[in-house]
Amino acid sequence: MQTTINLLKKENELKIIEDELDIYLEVSHLAYAEVKKKDGGKALLFTNVIDTKSGTKFEEPVLMNVFGSYKRCELLFGRSIKSVADEITKLLHMKPPSGFMGKISMANELFSLKNIFPKRLKGEGACQKIKYLNDDIDLYKIPVLTTWEQDGGPFITMGQVYTQSLDGDLVNLGMYRLQVYDKNHLGMHWQIHKDSSHFFDQYQKAGKKMPVSIAIGGNPLYTWCATAPLPYGVNELLMYGLIKKEAAKLVKSLTTPLYIPADVDYVIEGWVDTTQMRVEGPFGDHTGYYTLEESYPVMEVSAITMKEKRVFLATVVGKPPLEDKYMGWATGKIFFPLLKTTVPDLLDYHMPENAGFHNLILAKMQPHYKGHAKQFMHAFWGAGQMSFVKHAIFVDENAPRLDNYEAFANFILDRFTPKSLFISEGILDALDHSSPESLVGGKLGLDLTASYKVEAPQLLGDEELLIKVKELIPDVVNLHQFMRRTKNPVTVISVNKTKNAREYFDALVTLSPHIRIVVFVDEAKNDVFNSYMLIWRVTNNMDALRDVFVSGLMVGIDGTNKTIIDGYSREWPDDVDCTPSVVETLKSKGLWDLDEKLYNKFQL
Repeated sequence: MQTTINLLKKENELKIIEDELDIYLEVSHLAYAEVKKKDGGKALLFTNVIDTKSGTKFEEPVLMNVFGSYKRCELLFGRSIKSVADEITKLLHMKPPSGFMGKISMANELFSLKNIFPKRLKGEGACQKIKYLNDDIDLYKIPVLTTWEQDGGPFITMGQVYTQSLDGDLVNLGMYRLQVYDKNHLGMHWQIHKDSSHFFDQYQKAGKKMPVSIAIGGNPLYTWCATAPLPYGVNELLMYGLIKKEAAKLVKSLTTPLYIPADVDYVIEGWVDTTQMRVEGPFGDHTGYYTLEESYPVMEVSAITMKEKRVFLATVVGKPPLEDKYMGWATGKIFFPLLKTTVPDLLDYHMPENAGFHNLILAKMQPHYKGHAKQFMHAFWGAGQMSFVKHAIFVDENAPRLDNYEAFANFILDRFTPKSLFISEGILDALDHSSPESLVGGKLGLDLTASYKVEAPQLLGDEELLIKVKELIPDVVNLHQFMRRTKNPVTVISVNKTKNAREYFDALVTLSPHIRIVVFVDEAKNDVFNSYMLIWRVTNNMDALRDVFVSGLMVGIDGTNKTIIDGYSREWPDDVDCTPSVVETLKSKGLWDLDEKLYNKFQL
């Protein structure tokens, strides 16, 4: 962490906040505002952190937004992201050498791979200089942040969670939010699809407690590796060795059999009683919504160790854009070669951050036969973490760059017809709230690799169309038509909802000569002119099996909050919003400098 701080200072990528700030909301709110700035703002080092409730003043600083720009990502990797992807591509396509010099070259390449494997050291590491055992264990000695007003408590957000299989043959490094219940208990939010949860099942069947060691800090690449979507059973620290060209150096935990990097700043060790579960949450998550209370495993802490000179690493999650925008960018580029092994004709893919990554994927491919794109959709929805993707848009090689949103939107809307739709069902991220049941829901695919004859509508102006729509649907408040120059303009309609959106859609069929794609959103908390946040809202709120309607050439999407009138019986979560009094406090200290236009654009 100290090396990272020095590097960020040298590159003018660090802002030091010396004002006294509370770990309850204040620190996280300021970091939340910073990452919304152009190019992700700066990394923030909070040097004067307190806990007002307990009267604690912490020795260590808190570092945030460390990955929060493209530049900082590559600084922390120590090389270009492209070079890592190219190296993986080369390894995947390595062929038997021809000739003596070819064999020598391959031998050198293979010999260099010996450094990727983690190395176990004897003795203790710098992370174990300070030790707390037995009655001295106290999680409140660590400046764990409470991020949002409705959060169930403080949460560790950048924890490296080390676990192993029951037989000890497989190890895993993952990142899961960790709720601090009290001085010696943590909630383990590992979802049922995750490797740690699979290990948990093994210990539970055997009737044994499960060891866990949680590291915080050290080289930031450890933290990124914890998010890497590697196949089951592959040690994520191999990625550290591949990127850095040196082995991660590990030491054994004091009270568990697990090994952790010797240079991390904190280690929290403990055991999970597989017979015990406890309510975890709520928590304002990267979806921009609160994930609700649910039972998860609990870890009883058996030791806390730390460096003498330490830094607490944390992140903030909520509405996009966030630090995960840049971490996700690196992950997408690096693991593209691995994805191509499943779908070789994939040319490129992109996951927009305002759709929360898993809610939308844009993919460019080389189609070779009818139905090829639908085959790709099935492959995506069955491939590791890609299986969580809710909506997938596939285009051919003639499409513009996937991150050129204006050109891309023009391209797909000039080719779209209802024939392009493909609706299926599959697994969903545990954080998804839109489906009628948790973990399973609708999937929407658009096959735009095929070109159909598309008829443009007879356009009306927004005001004229609004008058006609209100005559049919009194609940309508406002509307706006996006992409009017395309053959499929998108009409966003805000409503004070009293009926199921299907009834609204059916009422508009008489206006189908003037409308092609219509999207319904609630009037509350939505701006029909703000396309960035409308994509966030609608991709979060829709379940394709329930919320997509078709009549002739007209397609409807229900992006409203769901209630009992929609047959929705689960609890609908609240938006993650800043606490106004905290923002005012930060303004009074001269610390909050986010432009009001950005505050409104990102609906903070």
